Amino acid sequence: MTIIGTAHVSEESVNEVKDAIYEQHPDAVAIELDRGRYTKIKQEMMGIAEDETISVTKIIKENKVALFFTSAILSYFQSKIGAHLDVAPGSEMIAAIEASEDLGIPIILIDRDISVTLQRALNKMGFIEKAKFMIALIASVFGFGDEKNVDVEELKNPENMDELMEVFKDEAPSVYEVLVHERDAYLAGSLMRIPHDHVIAVVGAGHKPGIEEYLDNPEKLPDLRQLEIISEKKGIPWLKIFLAMIPILFVVIFFLAYFSGINIAWNIYDFIVISMIMGFAGSILSGSKLVSAIVGGLVAPLTIIHPLLAAGWFSGLCEAKFRKVRQSDIKNLAHINGFKDLWRNNIFRILLVVIGTNLGVSIATLVILPSKVFIPLFMKIFGM
Repeated sequence: MTIIGTAHVSEESVNEVKDAIYEQHPDAVAIELDRGRYTKIKQEMMGIAEDETISVTKIIKENKVALFFTSAILSYFQSKIGAHLDVAPGSEMIAAIEASEDLGIPIILIDRDISVTLQRALNKMGFIEKAKFMIALIASVFGFGDEKNVDVEELKNPENMDELMEVFKDEAPSVYEVLVHERDAYLAGSLMRIPHDHVIAVVGAGHKPGIEEYLDNPEKLPDLRQLEIISEKKGIPWLKIFLAMIPILFVVIFFLAYFSGINIAWNIYDFIVISMIMGFAGSILSGSKLVSAIVGGLVAPLTIIHPLLAAGWFSGLCEAKFRKVRQSDIKNLAHINGFKDLWRNNIFRILLVVIGTNLGVSIATLVILPSKVFIPLFMKIFGM
């Protein structure tokens, strides 16, 4: 078993992989890809430039919004680094595929499905980790933070890689657990299943030490089937409970007022009008089409009362009808250098409409409605 630790945007890694395969002529070449990513790379190698429309409606209905945008964000970061170094992400994998096919050597895919990995990472992330992730993303897109010239080849040095992994582990422990530690085990387990005698494995340099540890101590390897299960987050979802209590409280106040003989017609009128105005305003100010803003405004009163619905979903779905998201929108994320570039990207525009509408409705729910409707009504109920 020869394990080659690579940097995914390194020209030197490309040459190292090709040289090893041609010189050793192994029985099989294992690469750190799953079936989906392998198919995508093969299409690119054959010059098949598909620009399929991505169904935003399906993504929202299947509750995969966070998964979709996390995947897009990771593609953005990797493409951004690759563009800076003038090396396409995954070039070393392409080199492994080309060399293997040239010599007629079987290619074995050893990585876990990327959607499983990302979903497990999202499920394990806490609120603070997600907040730090979003702040780092915004800072990167708008060019904030320290500009450092990083030598990619130096990062493959074991000492530097250990230091980098420790920083990653400290900053985002749950993400590190899924993206690094779990995949170390999965990659090692996949390698152990390969029946061939002489194998070259091409993996990211950050995974090499963990894989070797498991290969040397196979008794430590967990059940790989458990690493493919997407389980729900454990613990009490206090934030969701709090948000669900707000509309319940609103309904309770309305009922108490009604049964106390208080005329609530104007209060209901105010509730509906304020909700609709804020839903509409949040959507239109975020750059939505007029129709999307109208939809966001119309559903706002209902979504405030229903804790499982969000007005932004509806305005976002409507906006997606006008702004078709394509594969090219994800690829173009790599070329974004500021807000003007973001504004031209349909992924960002739809996300902005969703956030803007929800923000407008949230201001109405947490600030305007309590002060203008529910607190005065509450005081009337108890004669204050």
